[in-house]
Amino acid sequence: MKRILIVDDEPYVIRVMRLALERSGYQVDAVANGMQALEYLEEQHPDVMITDIDMPQLNGKDLCMKVNSQLPDRAFHIIVLTARAELEHREWSAAIPGLDFMEKPVSIRQLMLRLDACFADKLTNEERACRNAS
Repeated sequence: MKRILIVDDEPYVIRVMRLALERSGYQVDAVANGMQALEYLEEQHPDVMITDIDMPQLNGKDLCMKVNSQLPDRAFHIIVLTARAELEHREWSAAIPGLDFMEKPVSIRQLMLRLDACFADKLTNEERACRNAS
């Protein structure tokens, strides 16, 4: 089962995403800010981390920068969901490998399509062969 980490300070956002992702078969963990996310990442590694930008203590931009520097060989993808679409945010997010920037409002359907694309990119050659054979 694929594990998703949601990093957002809005309980409602976490609740809505958790319900939709769990219904789609994902295991979901959630934290309220970037500091909690870094603590989580010391112990566990999700398949995808979904984060907001505007959060207390450690915002999403700083979280992504720290993850990129502290875990340069990370295997998980990062999806940044935000209403902040300024050029500044697009520039730093484009500089981090394995990071997608999605502008809010994002529908659950759009998010699921992006997750499908993330996981399709991660398929091993053996998994591709199995899928192609069926």
